[in-house]
Amino acid sequence: MEALAVFGGASPCVSSSPLRSSTETTKLSLRSRRQHHHLAAFHSPSHLFSYSPSGPHSKTLTRKSNTKPHIFLPHLVASMEDVEETYIMVKPDGVQRGLVGEVISRFEKKGFKLTGLKLFQCPKELAEEHYKDLKAKSFFPKLIDYITSGPVVCMAWEGVGVVASARKLIGSTNPLQAEPGTIRGDLAVQTGRNVVHGSDSPENGKREIALWFKEGEVCQWTPAQAPWLRE
Repeated sequence: MEALAVFGGASPCVSSSPLRSSTETTKLSLRSRRQHHHLAAFHSPSHLFSYSPSGPHSKTLTRKSNTKPHIFLPHLVASMEDVEETYIMVKPDGVQRGLVGEVISRFEKKGFKLTGLKLFQCPKELAEEHYKDLKAKSFFPKLIDYITSGPVVCMAWEGVGVVASARKLIGSTNPLQAEPGTIRGDLAVQTGRNVVHGSDSPENGKREIALWFKEGEVCQWTPAQAPWLRE
């Protein structure tokens, strides 16, 4: 018996060989599929987040477990958290009263990383640039005289949420309104002598660090305790 086969729109092709048995046809079809899978340029991406156990019991585990995609969310969230920078300055009254170590200790105990530190006599031009947002205030001249009256201690600190956390550690601008346990609540009495300054936003943190520190004065390093502070 002759077999008639039609491929697309081409003319009929007549084969003189006898028709193959159904068993032979099935074997050829399976072989063709295996060859096609082997030659495929791209394989299924379903394994990218799947769990693939290894070891002597891997086959048993694979059969019993439901291999759904897994993402370890705590690590994913931690990697998305932004590390901020803030500028902290011990003002002339804090330096004169010997409170520098106390201020540094509070930030260290909190777990933030100190990246810049120096004792500095602030010139008038720098003080005016730092407090330029307050230039229209009536107390501006007295503020400039105060900041330039003696040395200050400039500090750059780094950490997740360091700006907001530093503001809480420092306390309200008016020490009489600052909570006990804060730097100003514990150590200061008047607004005009409130010991310490802290950046009020991440943007100002970067601006003020660039203003008070020269290139090369801020160090990048990894504390040994870092794994115990963050996931």
